[in-house]
Formats: sequence, structure tokens, C-alpha cells
Amino acid sequence: MNVDWLEDYLALIEAGGFARAAERRAMTQPTFSRRIRALEDWVGVTLIDRGTHTMRLTPAGERFKTVAELATRQLQLGREEARAVAKASSETLRFAATHALSLTFFPNWLRQLEKDEPATVTVELTADHMVACERLMIEGRAQFLLCHHHEAAPTRLGRDFRSVLLGGDVLLPVISPQLAAETPPEKAPQLALSPESGMGRILAAAWAMTGREPPSMPAFTSHLASVLTAMARNGRGVAWTALSLVSEDISTGKLMRAGTPEQDVPIEIRLWRPATRQSPAAEALWSKILKSQKSALSAGQTTNDP
Repeated sequence: MNVDWLEDYLALIEAGGFARAAERRAMTQPTFSRRIRALEDWVGVTLIDRGTHTMRLTPAGERFKTVAELATRQLQLGREEARAVAKASSETLRFAATHALSLTFFPNWLRQLEKDEPATVTVELTADHMVACERLMIEGRAQFLLCHHHEAAPTRLGRDFRSVLLGGDVLLPVISPQLAAETPPEKAPQLALSPESGMGRILAAAWAMTGREPPSMPAFTSHLASVLTAMARNGRGVAWTALSLVSEDISTGKLMRAGTPEQDVPIEIRLWRPATRQSPAAEALWSKILKSQKSALSAGQTTNDP
């Protein structure tokens, strides 16, 4: 069995179709289909229901998905542990972070963490949308994931992962004052977050709890809240975004609220890690984070809020 087949299988599930998955895996669709067939032959069962127009897993395929995720993550972790033993004197801390937090939160948080004890290891940060960041964690290609979180929108990181609360943020609608003077916010074009966005996932879940309908025909969609913020700043419509991204814009008058504070969606900023033991440097960092958060709580502080 070729380990690449497992990655092909997970890419197919994430892409939702053979053509898109083959493109992401940089191969032709016939070649990709043959590799999926080879995996099914090795497993001995049909994993993909090919009798429907949309890509759908068979019951066996659903069960094998968990196995594939665990196997790829364990193989990646095993390889990293072997590498860590070989280079004990030089380690890398690998972070995945959603785009917004990589810009607004991560630099200051890391500086505060290193204030009393400068880092002696290399820090590597990969910024991407939430779905891609979850994939990095599941496959073991990142040790930590920094992201927004809401209890109504669970992540793909299940019991094999744990997290710590680092701070808070708020999702709110914003509009440029110029556009607001011409068009009421409720009638202005809507700039929407795509399903790949963690904020988009949170908004959809929070609105579902309150019975609010998402925009039916948004004028523009992106998985980057920073892009929607820039579009709103340019008077293109109403964007739901994080307060940490627009607090300065609101204070300087470049943007204004497009709704009431009651419509805001409070969210958490969390750091995730695998439950299994990681490299010595990663475990040392985790212990330092827990100690820092415990000290902040005992002092009655709420740290890192926007």
C-alpha cells in the first residue's frame, strides 16, 4: 500500500470531487482515479459511491476516513520524532494559523511569550484558511493551530486534540461611512465569507442558532476576512469581519458598524495541539503557555483581547 494513496483519499474528501482533487494533487484525473481504485483494491471494499452525481463516501468509506486521517498523522508524527532525535540541538516549532490571527494576534502573542525567555528554536508559521489549517494538524504537518472558535461550530479536530483559550474577539458587520450615507446597511451589497473560512463557519452556526438567514446572493465571497475588510473599506458593501482586524479602522472613521452590538458574535481565540506527546521543544512551549494562562487567570486578567 502506497502512503500517497491515503493522502489522495483525504484530498478527494476535502475537494468533494475527482477533478478538483486531481488538480490539487498535481496529476491527471485518470491517474488520480486509478490511485483511488488501487486504494480500494488494497482495502478490499468500495470506498466511493460512484452511482451519484456528487462525490459520496460509502459507509465503509466513512469509517476508513478516520483510519486514513489517523494513519497519516501518526506516520507524520513518527517521522518528526525520528528527526527530532537526530537533531536534538536544533528544533522547529511549526504553527498553523488562520490568516486574520496570523496578522493581528500571533506576532504580539509570541513576543509576549518570549519576553522573559527568548526562543532558542526556529518558529515556522503557515497562514491559511481554516480547512487547510485543520488538514495540516490532522496530517501532523503542524504542531499547533491558532484559530477563532465558537461552541456552535466545532472543528474537525476531535478527541485526538486539545486546546487552550488565549483570548477573545468579536465578529461584527462593518460598512464604509460613504456607502452608509448612500445606502442603508440592510440594502447594501453583502460581502460574504466562504465555507472554507473559520469565521464563515462560525457565523453560519451562530446565525443558525438564532434563526438568522445568511446572505442569499452575496456580491462577493472570499475565505479571507482581510480581503472582505479591504472591500468594505473601499465602499463595496457590508462585510462581517473580526473586531481585531477593524478596530483601528472604526476608531479612525474609515469604517463603521453596520449593525447593533446585539448582533455581534463573541468568539474565542484558541491554540490547539495533538493530545499525543510531541517534540521536547513543543512540550516545553505548551507548558509555558499553560503556566502563562494560569498566572493571568489567577491575576484576574483577560489577556490578548482586541
